[in-house]
Amino acid sequence: MSTPPTLTLPPRARAYRLETERGTFAVHDARPDGAPAGTALLVPGFTGSKEDFIALLEPLAAAGFRVVAVDGRGQHESPGPREESAYAQRELALDVLAQAQTLGGRVHLLGHSLGGLITRAAALLDPAPFRSLTVLSSGPAAIAEAQHARLRMLTEALGTLDMEAVWQAMRELDPVPAPDAAAPPEIEAFLHRRWLNTVPEQLIATGRQMLTEPDRVAELAAVALPKHVVSGTVDYAWPVPLMDAMAERLAAHRTVIEGAEHSPNAERPTATAEALGAFWRSAALGSGPT
Repeated sequence: MSTPPTLTLPPRARAYRLETERGTFAVHDARPDGAPAGTALLVPGFTGSKEDFIALLEPLAAAGFRVVAVDGRGQHESPGPREESAYAQRELALDVLAQAQTLGGRVHLLGHSLGGLITRAAALLDPAPFRSLTVLSSGPAAIAEAQHARLRMLTEALGTLDMEAVWQAMRELDPVPAPDAAAPPEIEAFLHRRWLNTVPEQLIATGRQMLTEPDRVAELAAVALPKHVVSGTVDYAWPVPLMDAMAERLAAHRTVIEGAEHSPNAERPTATAEALGAFWRSAALGSGPT
C-alpha cells in the first residue's frame, strides 16, 4: 500500500465532499493562485486513498494546475454499500466519469495501480470528459503472477474475518522495517484507520479484478487521448519492462522516476510532479513532451 509522507494539506488545498450524479466522494482539491492551466483528477489504487497524492498537491498547484484527489466509493472517507456488485469495474469507471463531469470535463486523468485499470476502463467507456490519461505504476493486464497468492489469501480472509483481524495478520506477514525506515506513528495510525474505514467488499471485488484483468492495451491505443505511462525503477505489482512495452504499444510518453518503486507519487513527489506538469502542458497544446 502507498504510504503518504505527510497528512498535512498544503495551504492551497482543502478537503470536502464532491457531489456528483453518482454519489458523494471525499476529495482533496488544490488550486493555483490564478486561472488554472488545467484540472487533474487523481484516482488511487488498491487499499489506497486520496492521501496517497497529498505530496503532489502543492508542486502541481504551484505549477498552475487544479488537482483533485479522490477516495473512490467504499475507500476511506467515501461511503459505499456492503455489496460486491457495487464495485464492479464498470461501476467504478462510471464513478470516475461522473467525477470528471462534475469538475467541468476535459480533465487530465491519472490512475495509480488499481486506479490505472479503473481509469483505463473509464476512458474506454467515454473519453470525452478527459484531456489526457496517465497510468501510474499500473500494467497492461492482471497483477504480476508473484503477487497472486498473497492477493488471493487477502481476498479470502476478507470474506471470513473482520477488518481488524485481517490488518493484524497482514502486519505479521510484512517484514519489520529498519528503525530509520519505519513510518512515523501518526502515519502508521492513519494507515490503520484508513484500512478500517475501507469497505471490505470493495477490497474483495477490486482484488479479484487485479487477479483477472484482461489485456486491453490495443483497445486503449485506439482511443484518441494523449497517454503517459509513469513508474519507478522497480515495481512489485507490474514489472517495469512490462510497463515499457505497454507504453510502446500505446505510443505513450514514458517516464521512469529514479529512486521510486510502486508509489512515485509518495516516494519521489517532486520529480513525479515535474513529469506530470510537463506532460499535461504538452497534452493541452497537442504536442508530446520534449
